[in-house]
Amino acid sequence: MVTLVVATTIDPASINPANELLAMPGWLPGPPLQEMKSFANRDVRLLQHDRSIVVEDDLDNRWEELTGEVVDEVIFFSRHTAVSNRPALTVHPIGVPHLRDGEVPPQGGKPGWAAPPSPRIGPWLRLLKGIAQSHNLVPEFEITLEGTHHGPVTNKPTLFLEIGSTDEYWRRQDAARVVALLVWEGLAIGGGNDVGNWNSREHGKNNKVLLGIGGGHYAPRHMDIVLKDGVWVSHLLSGYSLPMEDLNQSNGETNNKGIGGSWKEAIKAAYEATKLAFPGGEIIAHLDHKSFKGWQKNAITGFLGEQGIKIGKPNDFY
Repeated sequence: MVTLVVATTIDPASINPANELLAMPGWLPGPPLQEMKSFANRDVRLLQHDRSIVVEDDLDNRWEELTGEVVDEVIFFSRHTAVSNRPALTVHPIGVPHLRDGEVPPQGGKPGWAAPPSPRIGPWLRLLKGIAQSHNLVPEFEITLEGTHHGPVTNKPTLFLEIGSTDEYWRRQDAARVVALLVWEGLAIGGGNDVGNWNSREHGKNNKVLLGIGGGHYAPRHMDIVLKDGVWVSHLLSGYSLPMEDLNQSNGETNNKGIGGSWKEAIKAAYEATKLAFPGGEIIAHLDHKSFKGWQKNAITGFLGEQGIKIGKPNDFY
């Protein structure tokens, strides 16, 4: 089993962390994947390409076909953009599960798809915060989750690590160093125990997995829970990933069958992908209740009940 780490040369927030990681001991050249360079260190493979980070689909499958090595997970380095231009280091799962066939994803992926979310997302958010603090990037940089969004298509547990939010910060070498250290320590490339490995968690420890539903892109109410030690997190479906249309406004019905939009498909896709990434886990939905209107909350809670998905309060995840 190998971990793929992917960077693009056209993005300083992607290639700089890759170069910082490659400057650490033990790396050797690996076989090229088409025009992409690769490097190997223990059970980690780093790929470099020269296209947008969100468009090179199926790199996990392509690596397996090239080498015969089984890919266990995929990690991407990327820039982050935000209207606020605030400096940030972010971690998030990927997918566009709310899009329907025929819709064109604006940033890669394919309609209705959600990648299995890496179990490392929660533990690595907490580790990232500690590393960033020790390198004096906090409070200048915000350390945050993001909602599930964009591509590329992957089939194995996946996460994105991003530096934001303007060119000045994309090129910050101290931020690149912190992201590289997160991967070095999180994957235990230099030895020791890795962080956020679902399969090696202590027997009998917390197996509850948060599936975030609702709220803004930076998932503040979900993040308040995920920052607590021991919490696992999967997909985070922000409000824009839950398109809902009340088809019964005139007659006052509140059952979810009268609600249009692709919100049900988005929840189903995120839930199924989470089951793949967290075998044996107890997946519990956490709703950002304040972000929904009454009819929306009624529809979502009713649908979750039909699907047998438990709804939890913050204390249910500790």
